[in-house]
Amino acid sequence: MSSLSATPSVSLWRQYMVLTKPRVTQLAVFCAVIGMFLASPGLPDLGLVVAATVGIWLMAAAAFAINCLIEQEVDAKMARTARRATAQGTISNTQVLAGSGLLGGLGMLILYHWVNPLTMWLTFATFVGYAVIYTVLLKPRTPQNIVIGGLSGAMPPALGWAAVADAVPAEAWLLVLIIFIWTPPHFWALALYRNTDYAKSGLPMLPITHGGPFTRLHILLYSFALFASSLLPFVIRMNGIPYLIAACLLSGRFLWLAWQLYREYSDALARKLFFFSIVYLGLLFAALLIDHWISLI
Repeated sequence: MSSLSATPSVSLWRQYMVLTKPRVTQLAVFCAVIGMFLASPGLPDLGLVVAATVGIWLMAAAAFAINCLIEQEVDAKMARTARRATAQGTISNTQVLAGSGLLGGLGMLILYHWVNPLTMWLTFATFVGYAVIYTVLLKPRTPQNIVIGGLSGAMPPALGWAAVADAVPAEAWLLVLIIFIWTPPHFWALALYRNTDYAKSGLPMLPITHGGPFTRLHILLYSFALFASSLLPFVIRMNGIPYLIAACLLSGRFLWLAWQLYREYSDALARKLFFFSIVYLGLLFAALLIDHWISLI
């Protein structure tokens, strides 16, 4: 009896975990953790790092689940998202709201009591920006949804910095800027090779509203801007030569893939750029931290 009764709960748990988009959450939290270490001249308090990481992770997971709840009809039309529990109706709206409320509330509690109120309020603002402003107001209404709504997705380094320093200086906003500029080419590459899916969804993604060539041009232009912005930590002497070398190599690769995609489109190239963009962001932020530690030696 006990094993049979446990099966549905495990299944429900797994369904909900998928709604929290674990891979996306991991990348966001990773960037937040980098912000925590960069905010400290030495090693930050590890207890504070753990509390901030857990709190930010919980609130990010809650935001992604709410996103899936709001977009359940859209997700049901797309092959990439049709298997989500909200799209299939195998998990109720009440269950999603309850789970998100529990995760989000616990995350806010942890951030407020074991980190600082600034981090809690910034993370809550990011939650509202993504789950409400982006998902409800921007995404279904404008092809610039990714650009305008990208700020909420770019906030993790600022959240991490605030957790350790209880302040968000210009250096933290520079990291936010890098992710903000990275976001459009990252998502537009996905939208290009998932063009048919997005056409079924009814969302006004740039390849649907303005066509592939226009989108590829904008990916290329943003890639130039990303190259320039990735050099700014070195320009303002936040980081040194090791980071500069890494930024040039990584951003150069990103730009080369964007140029190839612009010259001659293929789904394979768009997919290659999309997946490299994920690796790019992780390695760039790792290079920021490694260079920071080298400077302390």
